[in-house]
Amino acid sequence: MARLRAFFCVVLSLIFVVSTALGASSPAIGTITSATRANVGMAAATTGTTVFVGDKLVTQQLGTLQVRAGAARLMLSASSAATVSDSNGTPSATLQQGTAVFSTANAKAFVLRAATAEIRPETDAPTIGQVTYVNSKELIVRSTRGSLAVTVDGETQYVPEAMAYRVILDPDSYMETNVAAAQGPAGAGSGGRTGRPLKAGRSRFLMLAIIVTGVATGVALYEVLQSPDKP
Repeated sequence: MARLRAFFCVVLSLIFVVSTALGASSPAIGTITSATRANVGMAAATTGTTVFVGDKLVTQQLGTLQVRAGAARLMLSASSAATVSDSNGTPSATLQQGTAVFSTANAKAFVLRAATAEIRPETDAPTIGQVTYVNSKELIVRSTRGSLAVTVDGETQYVPEAMAYRVILDPDSYMETNVAAAQGPAGAGSGGRTGRPLKAGRSRFLMLAIIVTGVATGVALYEVLQSPDKP
């Protein structure tokens, strides 16, 4: 009986060690610096909480969440969601809904993914970028400070400082829809020419300049985001 107890003690100890190791297998990616009506996974987000690779950050209506990750900061506005990760040593996040604002002190400080696009600072100059996830085929990308590089399937285009663009991730479908709308009811039986859908050529995505009025997130950028050189 004593041997059986000893055996079970050893087994339980091994299970504890293994579970602890597995629980700590995800590296820390940053720290929450402010949170209002927000969650990390299923738990309420609080200032000082460590964020690990794989954690999902979610904000409720009227909620905000800000994370410091090395030389970068990430802020989610209300009704947003993103999962944090690591890209070869660079902190990153995948935006799944809503709007994210990030600031960086150098070009390798942070990468934001949304659908098939990757958005990052173009240079080592302090940069502030904002991305809104409209749907799986459309984003709105804005640069408040510095310039941003938007990459889709190896093709890169740039968003200059103080500019905002609609990023169309399915250009063929977009062009076909706009051609159809421009033609109106002309088609089979109407006697009009339907023409052929316009093609995007080799371009993986389209960027259409838009007019920016105010702060799209509806939330003032924190002063710390205005000084990404001291994140």
